[in-house]
Amino acid sequence: MIRNVILHVNGEQPLLADLFEAPSPGDVGLRCTNLRQMNGKRPVFVDDVASIFFFPYLHIRFVEIPPGAISGGDPSMAVTTDEDRAGGQGTPDTEPEPAAEPEPDLEIDEDFLRRIREV
Repeated sequence: MIRNVILHVNGEQPLLADLFEAPSPGDVGLRCTNLRQMNGKRPVFVDDVASIFFFPYLHIRFVEIPPGAISGGDPSMAVTTDEDRAGGQGTPDTEPEPAAEPEPDLEIDEDFLRRIREV
């Protein structure tokens, strides 16, 4: 069971759910349970949160699986970084990326703000 997955449904607010298994390329939809709003409350269209829900992929924009949700689950779903692949050491032939320059403070256009207040 993959807990606290965030479902981004077309035209709706995101929902939290628990998945029975990780989505696979051959699936036509997403099967889940324990459907709830982001604040933990039951959505108005749900009679019982313990029900099993099926969302066709046609209605889902994307599925967000938090890193801690898969712990102890399918090892093929584990997130790896370049450092993990290199054995924890950077490759010697690549230079570290330069630090990003901080963004300059944006100036407030008083004329623009005045026009907005007038509307």
